[in-house]
Amino acid sequence: MKFLVILAVAVACAAADVSHIVGPDAILKSSFESHPEGHFSYDFETSNGIITHSDGVVKNPNTENAALEIKGFVKYTSPDGTPVNLEYVSNEFGYQAVGSHVPVAPPVPEYILRSIQYIAEHPAPERVIKKP
Repeated sequence: MKFLVILAVAVACAAADVSHIVGPDAILKSSFESHPEGHFSYDFETSNGIITHSDGVVKNPNTENAALEIKGFVKYTSPDGTPVNLEYVSNEFGYQAVGSHVPVAPPVPEYILRSIQYIAEHPAPERVIKKP
């Protein structure tokens, strides 16, 4: 059921008329291809350099574990002139994005890693509570 909702949102976004936002002459390429099984492919390109592509596929169809997986990318130039490249995967494990502008967590400090290892090697003793 979840993948049908995600598919419906993806189709709605792909079919949306954005010409009033970006201008009627700005769309260079727009294509959408879908299949009854739930697979789809989407491409969009504008004259101001925005390029996007996504592919969707239903994993484990006709099972209780059916899930929609969407892979794609977006490329554009920010207002300050910085090129932005974003690649993403969205599936049953959530949305995972990788890009030059996506923040990356700092490495875990060594003393934290040592403390986690110590806790794993020295579990707390099991307590037995006697009822009166």
